[in-house]
Amino acid sequence: MQHDIIISGFGGQGTLTAGQLLANAGMDAGKHVTWIPSYGPEMRGGKARCTVVVAEDPIGAAVMKSPTSLVVMNIPSWEAFEPVLKPGGVMVTNSSLVPRKSERTDITEYIVPATEIASECGSPKLANVVCLGVLVKATGMLEVDEIAAALEKYLPERHKKLLPANLEALRRGAALVD
Repeated sequence: MQHDIIISGFGGQGTLTAGQLLANAGMDAGKHVTWIPSYGPEMRGGKARCTVVVAEDPIGAAVMKSPTSLVVMNIPSWEAFEPVLKPGGVMVTNSSLVPRKSERTDITEYIVPATEIASECGSPKLANVVCLGVLVKATGMLEVDEIAAALEKYLPERHKKLLPANLEALRRGAALVD
């Protein structure tokens, strides 16, 4: 199975980091992956998104028109990508910043107060990891423990002190999925 994912938000929300973490965990799990970042000329506060493909088989093309999964961290991302999510897809919405709910009946939407949960874990900047926990658990594309292992392996040395908070955010997000 192939999972086509878009993670989108403002710069500084960790969208690219979440995608890179997902790609690294996928590679470590023996999957075929691509990770393509995209961001505007602004640094923090500008548009940022990435596309990630995680697949069992070789990936023919990393470009996608209709993702199978979305993580939307802000209203512009919700507006841009909710309409193009494939029927049967999974959308994780950070309800802390996106006060909307999809009216589509052909998708599964997880409405998650990610920023609040992240703050409880130690930093609102961990909202991306909360959403990643929801996404991975909801889709089954990888195991939560594989993401946790990738956090331990790839978290930059200067951020290693944040590993326990990141792991808590990941697990709290995953726990929101039945």
